[in-house]
Amino acid sequence: MRAAAAILLLMSGITAGAETAERIFINGNIYTVNEKQPHAEAIALHRGRIIFVGANADAEKFRGDKTRIVDLAGKTATPGFTDSHCHIFGIGEREMTLNLEGTNTREDFLTKVKERVAQTERAKWITGRGWIETFWKPPQFPTRADLDKIAPDNPVFLTRADGHAAVVNSVALKLANIDNHTPDPFGGQILKTNSDPNGMLLDNAMDLVAKNIPKPTEAETEQTLLKGIDREINLGWCEIQNAGSELSDQEIIRRAYAAGKVKLRMINAAYGPGEPANECIRSPFHAAHDQSDF
Repeated sequence: MRAAAAILLLMSGITAGAETAERIFINGNIYTVNEKQPHAEAIALHRGRIIFVGANADAEKFRGDKTRIVDLAGKTATPGFTDSHCHIFGIGEREMTLNLEGTNTREDFLTKVKERVAQTERAKWITGRGWIETFWKPPQFPTRADLDKIAPDNPVFLTRADGHAAVVNSVALKLANIDNHTPDPFGGQILKTNSDPNGMLLDNAMDLVAKNIPKPTEAETEQTLLKGIDREINLGWCEIQNAGSELSDQEIIRRAYAAGKVKLRMINAAYGPGEPANECIRSPFHAAHDQSDF
């Protein structure tokens, strides 16, 4: 068991009746985040809920013939952690396309892109996410000139790790009819060098190119959601707060929860003002489903 076990402490007092626990964790260094009882040794679980947090000796009253005892041997257990701002579909898309996390130099970044170009048919889109220039030397944005050298025939759209910028190549700019006369859209900026677009698009300017990328099917979008959730679970998150969704996203999330495919809690925000936000407010889903605060 990991040194820091993520356990969601849904505490309603010290005990919740003398039920027989299915599992009891003992000998733990348990942080409760409860000022009245900040530390404990044992946790008892019944049907996926915590029914006791306290001393090893007191946990014995919840032990039955079929109770599994897990000795934490002094390891730490904490409340379940929440990823308080994520874009879950973007995370999943990164996992399904070109994951550029960990490209710590411009050379690493370009090498990964070049490898993907070699595996991709001519004229097919190459998309990815996760690069960030902060630790590159020098810490400068990549440009379309960098990409043109390794991807002269494929449109390329690569989103920065924070989702607020993307770098594209000349093929992608041409498909979007972006040139030195194209004005900046509201809420976005087309970065330029000597009056010519250099391939970096900020915020809403990304949409000028992104709208030309073939849309995924509903099945592919659901797979993107599930890939993103798997990634979050593997990082130890017990709950996520998805910072924005369209109407179509909301329906896909509902179906995934209804089918039991999502194994963590989600607080979902909708884009607004507008119909996505209005629908999210009207929806009874959050009241009807006990696993989500959608």
